[in-house]
Amino acid sequence: MAQRILSLAAEEGPERLQEALQSLAEGEVRGARGPGSPCSQKSGVLRRLQVYKHCVPLVESGDLHLSKVSEIIGLLMLEARQLPGHALAELANLFVDVIKGGSLTNGKSLELFSTVLTALASSKENLAYGKGELNGEEFKKQLINTLCSSKWDPQCVIHLANMFRDIPLSGEELQFVVEKILRMFSRLDLQEIPPLVYQLLLLSAKGSKKTVLEGIISFFNQLDKRQKEEQRAPQSVDLEVATMPLDQLRHVEGTVILHIVSVINLDQDLGEELIRHLKTEQQKDPGRALCPFSVALLLSVAVKHRLQEQIFDFLKTSITRSCKDLQFLQASKFLQDLFPQQYDITAVILEVVKNSAFGWDHVTQGLVDLGFSLMESYEPKKPFGGKAADNSYGLSKMPAQQACKLGASILLETFKTSSAQAFLATWHQLFFFPFYFSDLLSNIVVSAPLVLQTSSSKVTETFDNLSFLPIDTVQGLLRAVQPLLKVSMSVRDSLILVLQKAIFSRQLDARKAAVAGFLLLLRNFKVLGSLSSSQCSQAIGATQVQADVHACYNSAANEAFCLEILGSLRRCLSQQADVRLMLYEGFYDVLRRNSQLASSIMETLLSQIKQYYLPQPDLLPPLKLEGCIMAQGDQIFLQEPLAHLLCCIQHCLSWYKSTVHLCQGAGDDDEEEEEEGVGFEQNFEEMLESVTRRMIKSELEDFELDKSADFSLSSGVGVKNNIYAIQVMGICEVLIEYNFKIGNFSKNKFEEVLGLFTCYNKLSEILREKAGKNKSALSNKTARSFLSMGFVSTLLTALFRDNAQSHEESLAVLRSSTEFLRYAVSVALQKVQQLEETGQTDGPDGQNPEKMFQNLCKITQVLLWRYTSIPTVVEESGKKKGKSISLLCLEGLLRIFNTVQQLYSARIPQFLQALDITDGDAEETDINVTEKAAFQIRQFQRSLVNQLSSAEDDFNAKETQSLITVLSTLSKLLDPASQQFLQFLTWTVKVCKENALEDISCCKGLLSLLFSVHVLYKSPVGLLRELAQDIHACLGDIDQDVEVEGRCHFAVVNAKTAAPTVCLLVLGQVDKVLEEVDWLIKKLTSLGSDISEDSSQASNQTQALEKGIILQLGTLLTVYHELVQTALPSGSCVDTLLRSLSKTYTILTSLIKHVSVLCCSSNTIPGRLEKLVKLSGSHLTPQCYSFITYVQVSESLSFVEEKKKKKKDSEAAAAKVLRETKPIPNLIFAIEQYEKFLIHLSKKSKVNLMQYMKLSTSRDFRINASVLDSALQEQNSEDAENEPHNDQNQEPKKKRQRKK
Repeated sequence: MAQRILSLAAEEGPERLQEALQSLAEGEVRGARGPGSPCSQKSGVLRRLQVYKHCVPLVESGDLHLSKVSEIIGLLMLEARQLPGHALAELANLFVDVIKGGSLTNGKSLELFSTVLTALASSKENLAYGKGELNGEEFKKQLINTLCSSKWDPQCVIHLANMFRDIPLSGEELQFVVEKILRMFSRLDLQEIPPLVYQLLLLSAKGSKKTVLEGIISFFNQLDKRQKEEQRAPQSVDLEVATMPLDQLRHVEGTVILHIVSVINLDQDLGEELIRHLKTEQQKDPGRALCPFSVALLLSVAVKHRLQEQIFDFLKTSITRSCKDLQFLQASKFLQDLFPQQYDITAVILEVVKNSAFGWDHVTQGLVDLGFSLMESYEPKKPFGGKAADNSYGLSKMPAQQACKLGASILLETFKTSSAQAFLATWHQLFFFPFYFSDLLSNIVVSAPLVLQTSSSKVTETFDNLSFLPIDTVQGLLRAVQPLLKVSMSVRDSLILVLQKAIFSRQLDARKAAVAGFLLLLRNFKVLGSLSSSQCSQAIGATQVQADVHACYNSAANEAFCLEILGSLRRCLSQQADVRLMLYEGFYDVLRRNSQLASSIMETLLSQIKQYYLPQPDLLPPLKLEGCIMAQGDQIFLQEPLAHLLCCIQHCLSWYKSTVHLCQGAGDDDEEEEEEGVGFEQNFEEMLESVTRRMIKSELEDFELDKSADFSLSSGVGVKNNIYAIQVMGICEVLIEYNFKIGNFSKNKFEEVLGLFTCYNKLSEILREKAGKNKSALSNKTARSFLSMGFVSTLLTALFRDNAQSHEESLAVLRSSTEFLRYAVSVALQKVQQLEETGQTDGPDGQNPEKMFQNLCKITQVLLWRYTSIPTVVEESGKKKGKSISLLCLEGLLRIFNTVQQLYSARIPQFLQALDITDGDAEETDINVTEKAAFQIRQFQRSLVNQLSSAEDDFNAKETQSLITVLSTLSKLLDPASQQFLQFLTWTVKVCKENALEDISCCKGLLSLLFSVHVLYKSPVGLLRELAQDIHACLGDIDQDVEVEGRCHFAVVNAKTAAPTVCLLVLGQVDKVLEEVDWLIKKLTSLGSDISEDSSQASNQTQALEKGIILQLGTLLTVYHELVQTALPSGSCVDTLLRSLSKTYTILTSLIKHVSVLCCSSNTIPGRLEKLVKLSGSHLTPQCYSFITYVQVSESLSFVEEKKKKKKDSEAAAAKVLRETKPIPNLIFAIEQYEKFLIHLSKKSKVNLMQYMKLSTSRDFRINASVLDSALQEQNSEDAENEPHNDQNQEPKKKRQRKK
């Protein structure tokens, strides 16, 4: 049989051999190949080789049954190790040729190839290779090199990758193989990538983990980029071949991520290598390291808690660093020019959230955990239960708050796009983030109500803890879940049960939570017949939810339900003032949204006010204030917030008269209800009329309040008087608003308004006077006004802008009182301040952003007109006391501009449009923010120029400072690339150059404005040099014999402002430039260590960075050259300058270190750097040492003088000198470190850089004769004084010396 097989193998056609092999049993094949072809004989080896050579193509042909193929390969593998080295080499070359030729089909023969290569590596025989000889190991290495350099058929890549796992490979060989497989990625179909990645990951157990991970991440990053390009330009003809469909790409990425995670679970080193690699890459190129694929991979790995902490720390650090870098770039035009492309990791992570919708459940859990982790780490520190979302608007400027906001966005978007189960499992954690809680939860409920409805148990579990949550958190929760209450009976019933229990709780917060919940239910469960205009958004959408049919808006059930709630709330009117206050503030919204409850609510309010109203028409005062307080031991408490009750009545009555009454009057369907409404309406009107009349007649003594009364908060009587005063003032304000509204510009009514204000003003003056005497922080707080924001805007418009002839006589009554005008503007200022700090105001529509925005626009129009029409100088000439109205208007405008930018940034175009009366009909789409802002800026520029050019007696520093701040705020609305921005910068520079401001605060504000604008146009180093020259000219030289050239670039730098104001501002700006340079050097170092494919682009960027850094530092050295020669007064200026110099030398050292690293490869240094070193040696270091000597001499002389004046304070003076001279050693050390690395660089580059540095003698031993003489004289005088008591005091004196 053996002879037959050999003879058949010798034939060219394999058909007969194939038939023979198929008919053979395993034992027959082994017998044919064994004894008949011994390896000890050359002919036997040749016969065996023939069998191998014919069996390999036969196995790959696919004609044999798989079981036969496995038997044959198994037998051949067993016999392969017996072959001599040259036969193995020939057989290995055969396999290489087969692979090169692309003849592999099923890859079964590769199992034999791995055995051949393994046997070859262990062969001791020298084998012929080319013209020389190699041992088995070297021969194997050459084969692998040849194999990896040749072309592979894409179909066999996976089989080859699997084969290499069974071959012992050296590190270099493994690197060849891995790089070859990674290069094959782009030639494979997308569906073939995941199995190949899996084989590659298994292969990485041998090594080259970093290369494998880097290649996989880079490949998918490129695919993502190509996909984005196609989406941007889908019809582009430049793209030769269209890439894969998006969903297919995402599914492949998800599968690859799962493969990587599964291998990391088995091999922890691979996970740690992934984190290590991404950390390294992130330092070089964040965009390449943290792409959507790599972030998704990290989040999937993070689900395993073993690596979660490391990954989240890395991601959080990367996020904050990215936010800082973006903030850094946005604040500097110099950096923007060097880095036009800005990497934003926030967009990358949100893209991962978007991609997770393609079934990436393994990523979703990581996203949820990351979102909560970000919020937990960076949420603003505030006591639990703070304002939920009111203050979040002003926090997004800082990197930490941007990271926190990103965490909230991740949670919301994950909930919208992916499975909500991962979020719902941990949603209770939201209560620990009050800043974002309300908005986030509300968005979640609106985006997917059906999901929450099916998971209503999670919501009802939260209700069980409602009594224990802070009131602000409760209100946010109830507002957020309000849509669910309308579509889920079970959720509503659970809430009602909890609220009914809470209303009888001992805890005050629990009862307040119950009131808040009941008011919410009253607002949102509409009774049939309520006005359509007051409907809240009842339905979320028929396509989103399927409501319980029994809960569909049954008017009778809703009415009974609402009346039952009202009955529960009436019980709260006998509870503490805080609970009543919530009711009074909530009734108006209930009435506005559910008008059919008007009669019940009005009757409740009427019965409540009757407890304190005195109906006798001649009785003064008209209200029983003593019933509003409660004594408990020695303490006095407010029991009934009477002013709030009256305020609630006034707003409800006003709404009722203007809305419900008119609608009811149009029809006669319900005459009984109409008569009932007219009844309580008449009662309220008569009551308010009577109270108004009697309040005007009342004297302060009628309320037991006068100038002699005690208003201190330390006594019970004082607390009672304070409560009375605040209530009376509040009542007056409520009546002012009521009478103004119903007055219809009646002169008599306006006289009553003025009479009420007189009462209010008297009390206000007394409280202000008493507060000034007490100097108490509590007593200095102004009582919050009861006027509503809408009324304030109406009142201001009437007082300042109403030109109607019919209104002139009545308005003259109010306009005649300057105090009333000042009061109106002050209240507007207070309301805007409240809006700025909390995001809402008291009174009707205080929580309605749209209404607040409209009121802000109206108030701004009035204040702007008033300020620009009547100059402060004209007004102040007749002013007696208090701030002028114009100045109050300016302060109000400043607050409004800040508030609009923080709260209504998206509506700034509409805001500016509203201020421009001349262009009121322009389309919203045509609004140019820069042009509109520039127009407003010009008005304030004129006012500032008028102030600066006014006489010294008329100069108002406070107004000037406010004007500068307003200009600074408005300048943020200008586009830095616009012509208007350049004009504003030119104007600011001109003002600073021409006006010799001596007021410190104004000078500081003006220069700060100049710097903030200048950095957005170009680097401010040239400006700083001119300012430093002016400071030097003003203060003189450290060498008194040197006369400084009298240069003056900026008149704002003068003897009064040069030090410390201008000096510290200049040094502060210098430090910012140094931070930019330091940041650039770090970027330069990372670029230098990054060996990328596009080396020419990297080289150009490196050169641009080096040029920018050296030019910045060179100009800064000239700035320091001026400052270190300036006779600065000891103190903050000297200390700051010394620290800044130390920082400069440290940065110079960093630059030298970087060049030293590059010098190792190029052996050259940039010519600019040599000039910079020369400049530092000639213009800075010698002057630094001279300045150090000047500082030390100045401090020594001041120490001696202080010691002469106050001998007892000698120790304190010595400590002060030590503290102020501490930066000197740090500076000297920084200089010496700089020179040390210059020496190293000189040796590497063969360029003597130290020739520019002169050896200083300032640290040598020196004796200051004047100081020594004064010290000796002082010692002699002390000895003379102490001589009679020398024997007694000698020992204690020695002890003190030792103690020192």
